[in-house]
Order: sequence, then C-alpha cells, then structure tokens
Amino acid sequence: MADRGCLAEAEVAGASPALVLGLNPILGWRERLRAGLAGTGASLWFVAGLGLLYALRIPLRLCENLAAVTVFLNSLTPKFYVALTGTSSLISGLIFIFEWWYFHKHGTSFIEHVSVSHLRPLMGGTEHSISEPGSPSRNRDSETSRQNLSECKVWRNPLNLFRGAEYRRYTWVTGKEPLTYYDMNLSAQDHQTFFTCDTDFLRPSDTVMQKAWRERNPPARIKAAYQALELNNDCATAYVLLAEEEATTIVDAERLFKQALKAGETIYRRSQQCQHQSPQHEAQLRRDTNVLVYIKRRLAMCARKLGRIREAVKIMRDLMKEFPPLTMLNVHENLLESLLELQAYADVQAVLAKYDDISLPKSAAICYTAALLKTRTVSDKFSPETASKRGLSTAEINAVEAIHRAVEFNPHVPKYLLEMKSLILPPEHILKRGDSEAIAYAFSHLQHWKRIEGALNLLQCTWEGTFRMIPHPLEKGHLFYPYPSCTETADRELLPPFHHVSVYPKRELPLFIHFTAGFCSSTAMIAILTHQFPEIMGIFVKAVLGLWLPQPWASSGFEENTQDLKSEDLGLSSD
Repeated sequence: MADRGCLAEAEVAGASPALVLGLNPILGWRERLRAGLAGTGASLWFVAGLGLLYALRIPLRLCENLAAVTVFLNSLTPKFYVALTGTSSLISGLIFIFEWWYFHKHGTSFIEHVSVSHLRPLMGGTEHSISEPGSPSRNRDSETSRQNLSECKVWRNPLNLFRGAEYRRYTWVTGKEPLTYYDMNLSAQDHQTFFTCDTDFLRPSDTVMQKAWRERNPPARIKAAYQALELNNDCATAYVLLAEEEATTIVDAERLFKQALKAGETIYRRSQQCQHQSPQHEAQLRRDTNVLVYIKRRLAMCARKLGRIREAVKIMRDLMKEFPPLTMLNVHENLLESLLELQAYADVQAVLAKYDDISLPKSAAICYTAALLKTRTVSDKFSPETASKRGLSTAEINAVEAIHRAVEFNPHVPKYLLEMKSLILPPEHILKRGDSEAIAYAFSHLQHWKRIEGALNLLQCTWEGTFRMIPHPLEKGHLFYPYPSCTETADRELLPPFHHVSVYPKRELPLFIHFTAGFCSSTAMIAILTHQFPEIMGIFVKAVLGLWLPQPWASSGFEENTQDLKSEDLGLSSD
C-alpha cells in the first residue's frame, strides 16, 4: 500500500521546502591542523613501537624465542586444535548471547559501552578534542545538547486516566500494573509541587496532606486523606486524593471532585483577599489556584467520559479564559479532543490557529489533529490508483504534507492508528515525540480517525513517505529539530515492562555482535572439520604456519600425529 503512494510522495517532496538545520560550519586552518595531528597520532605511535621492537630484537632474543615457539607448535597434535577451537567457539558463543541480551535491554553494546565509558578516558581520548571554548563546533554541540534536553523533557499527560476508576480496575481484571514506579514517582512530585506550599504548617489538615502526597502506599495515602477531613471538612486536596485513588467509578470520582470544588472555591476566595499581606500569602494563593484549576479540569474530564461533552467543552473554555497563564497544563489538548467528539471541526480549526504556532511547543495532538482536518477534505474521494494516473490536487498535496509533518514530529503514532501495534493504557506522563506520547494520543483519538471515511486509508498510503524526506544522517532534521536520541530510554522508564517499546530510528546491530557471531561460527566449523578430517586440516595448518614461521614444517610431527587421531581419543561420539 505504501508503494502505491510513491507518486504522491514524490510530488509532495518537490512542493515542500526543506528546512535543513544544524549544518556544520567551515573549520579554520588551526582546527584542520589540529584534527590532522590528532588523526595521525595513532599511526605515529604504531611506527615508533615497531622501531623500538626492531632495535631491541637482540637483547630480547626474539629469534631464539621464535624458534622455541616453532618447536612447541611442532609438538602439538590435532587433539589440541580441536580443543582450542571448541573452547573458543563456546566462549565466543557465550559472549554473543550476552551481547545480544544487553543490546535488546539497553540499546547498546556492552563492549562498546565499557570502551567508551572507561577505556577511552584512560587513553586520553575525548569527544571534543579539537573544539575550543567558543569555537563554532563547540557552540553547535552545546546548542544541540540544549535542544535535546528540552525535547526529552517529561510532560504531564493532559488526558491521563483516573487511578482508582480506570488504572486500578485494569489491574483487577488483567493482574498487570499499567503504571511504572518512575511514572508514579513523577506524579507524586507533581502533587507536592501543585498542592503544597510553605504555609501548610499553619493548617493541620494541610500538614497531614503534605505527608500524604509523599506516601508510596496507596492505602496509607487514603487513610491520611480521611484524617485531614476529620481535622477540616473543607480540605479540598483531601477530596482530590480520594477522587483520584479511592473512587472506583467515574461517577464516584465526579461526586468527590464536586465536593472538592466547593471547598476549593471557598479557600481560593479567602486567599485572594489576603494575597497582598505577605509573600507567604502570595504562595498560598498560587497553591490554591493550582488546586482549583486541577479540580475544574478533572470535572471537565469526568463530564467528557460520562457523555456530557458540551458541558465539558464549556468548563474547559471557561478555565482557559479565567486562568490563561496556566498554559503548561495543556488544557487546549483536552478541548481539542472534546470538540472532535462533537465533530465541531470549525471550532477545532480555531483552537489550532491559536496554539499551532511556531513559538509554542508542539505535540502529537496538535500535529495529527491538523493533519486530520486537512485529510478530512479529500479522504472520502482519495484513491491511490486514481492519484497515480492524474496526479495530486492542491488539497491532496496539503493533506499529504500535513501527514508528513505529523509523522516527522512523532513517527510512532501511525502504527497505533493503523492498528499495526496493540494499544495499552496511556501513562500519567509522556515524552514528546516518543512512544509514550504516541500511545496517549492514539488511545484518545483513534476513534476520531475512524469516524472520517478514508482518513486511515490516506494515512496508510502516505505515512512511510516521510522517512524518504528526512535527511540522512538524522542529525539534520527536516521540518523540526533532529529527532532526539533519548526517547527510548525515557519511554522504557515510563511504559510498563509488558509493552514492546517502539524505537525510532531502527537500531543497527553493533559491530561486536557481528564479530562474536562470526567468530563463534568460524571456530565451531574449524573444530568440526579438524575432528572429521584431521589429515586435510593438518596439511592446511602446515601450509598456513609455513608462511609465517621461518622453520620448515615438512619435518614436523604434526602430520604423523594426525594418523593416530581417533574419535575415542577426543571423547566424541561417532554419530
């Protein structure tokens, strides 16, 4: 199917300008000279070592030692070579199995990792040996590292589920834990950041809740929430904790969030009146604002899950108007999903016009929703056969360009939308452009793509063409910054172990895996040949060693010893 869209992809490749980023600057003569000296340093050391060895050949008695080695090799029998090659094959096979396991678990070769991390510093090698502070290459590397750090930041999932009503029920049914410890630990840090402040010691209920957010055991957190309610029946954060973790249905969670909203609004109005009295009161107002925004957002999500979509849209719009500075919560992504459920595509386009801006952070929800809207206008009449004959129209080119843009931002999403890979429950935190974000997006938006006739068909025909447009190597990028290399490690921490993490770009097997596999196979073959055909292997070994050793092998005892080699002597079965 992807091959049918080749003509479409070729037309789009000519219609879309390439934004090539991260070009290498021209190095000056000093940098080129230093790079040349660094490259020839190893050769100079090798030549110096050979010269020293030649000068010390007489004191070290190299000729006599070589003759002794020749006499020793003359006395060896084929049994020794069978044992040697068999042992080598066994050891290299064990190394191969360990390297393969380590590569699939950590994504790198163990030998290469040890060499780069431990041996290279001892040998004086550095990654930026030719870069000076302030040089163009050093500045380029620092800019790339800063960009990778920003793109590998872990974000709160705007569409995260409820622990008690959804995650825990999944555990009850399947016996699997959908959340990792790392993910839950990040949530605990978020709760302490949003729901606590320095003035908590002034109110006993807030002091109890401060300890509750630090508890690792869910029953202990729930018990602490009830203790806080006993001290203060208007403790909003206690209702929040119970709604998130104790409620087993969305209806129960909504009831507790409504109680939390009533208490949170009272506390928020009280904090507004005292905000200018001291810095502590300002910090308390920020905390109470965070609590109120969180409650309203979760109430909107409850309404969305219970089918009251227009009510959810109204709550989200009011929330974005009342608290516009809190854009880091990404409430607009919740609004986009609800508007798509209402099929209010004009309103979706209005939201995208505001948030799909070059100065704002991108997300899979924004890029793929923009692609979905452009796909919607042409997908019902799109046919790969017709497009290959008459070419693409302007609207089809725009739709394919939007798909390519979305796939370049997050290449993991199409496999979930096309159901080429099974979905799991999304984590509470996501990594933008990673597999975790792809799961979170597809989990909530797959139904919207299925609703539009032909949308998934157009996606299937064109999404693989994106990889032909991305420059090689990948450090240059096309429409976005280069794809970060840290996504796999972070996604493995965020996603449960029973999920097979999607990796982009596809990793190539390290050199040492190929080497150990070849060495294991070759030594095993030599051992078998030496056991089965000792005479022929004896002649072969004599011919090979005769090229390297000065002593003649015609008078050696190797050939005679091969006549006495039997299967019983080697301890091997004739079968």
